[in-house]
Amino acid sequence: MIQNLVAAVSTGLLQGFRAPLVTALIAVIVTYLLTPYVRNVAIQQGAVDDPNVDDRRVHTKPIPRWGGLAIYAGIVAAIGIVMPFAYPTTKAFPAYLLAMLIIAGFLVVVGALDDLYQYKAKIQALVLLLAGVSVQFFYSSTGRVQINTVGIPIHGPASYIALGALAVPLTAFYIFVVTKTMDTIDGVDGLSAGIATISAGTLVVIAVYSGLPRVAIVAAAISGSALGFLRHNYNPAKIFMGTGGAYVLGFLMACLSIVGALKSAAAVSLLIPVLVFGVPIADAFIVITRRLLSGQPITQADKRHLHHTLLGKGLSQRQTVLILYAFAAVLCAVALFVVRGNHV
Repeated sequence: MIQNLVAAVSTGLLQGFRAPLVTALIAVIVTYLLTPYVRNVAIQQGAVDDPNVDDRRVHTKPIPRWGGLAIYAGIVAAIGIVMPFAYPTTKAFPAYLLAMLIIAGFLVVVGALDDLYQYKAKIQALVLLLAGVSVQFFYSSTGRVQINTVGIPIHGPASYIALGALAVPLTAFYIFVVTKTMDTIDGVDGLSAGIATISAGTLVVIAVYSGLPRVAIVAAAISGSALGFLRHNYNPAKIFMGTGGAYVLGFLMACLSIVGALKSAAAVSLLIPVLVFGVPIADAFIVITRRLLSGQPITQADKRHLHHTLLGKGLSQRQTVLILYAFAAVLCAVALFVVRGNHV
């Protein structure tokens, strides 16, 4: 009887999470094993972050970049292995998912080149906006990466505002914001990878609650890959994810939040991404506000980020990331509570 009870409880707890857990495990293993090889390639090609470039760097010796290559490989491998088994009788890779992965691959390449040649902020912004626009034109009845309606909390879950012609630019801008903020917080060992692990893991749970198993699998691949990379990126970091890694994680999570989280709870749709991506969004808001008040261009790099502030208080890198991890975890827990309550 006890065995039957344990089995019943386990089945209930794992209901909807089995495929995502397998996906996350594959992503962890692939990224973890591949990262050292990517590190060697980065060193050979000169893709190294020199701490003497400016005073914003907090590391003291050159660290190779290009970790995004391993992160992307882990995501693609995990999805490619699990998805055909999860959807044996239907189309495993709908148009929007293929577009997400292909465009993410393009961003990895652009990010890797940026790590070498340091493109101007305008070029980076143009690339990200182009990616945000392009992904919207690949869709089917299975799903689409586009915010075409917005829920109104004060009028209940069934009330929407149709965006119409504004859907394309607003979706592209949202994807740009989430993607760029994931890049801008990547200033301390393990910060972006850890935040991505927490945020993508939250998207997994939201997707399961919302009955979106494909979204849960993809989110699990992202979370697992970020976690596998974190083993090499945690302080003292042996490799950085680079621009490409931040772009891939931010872009894919932004797209998934549109397909999943923003459509799972209409009455709180505007609140969910603010909570799930709370740390990078809060960091961007604080930095931009400080720059505007000081009369500096918002694209000018400086030491006004949250991690710089905490380091300035005398905290170590590990203490800094743990505090920001905790902050992110609390916000994501609130998001889960809100979404869960909306489904009850």
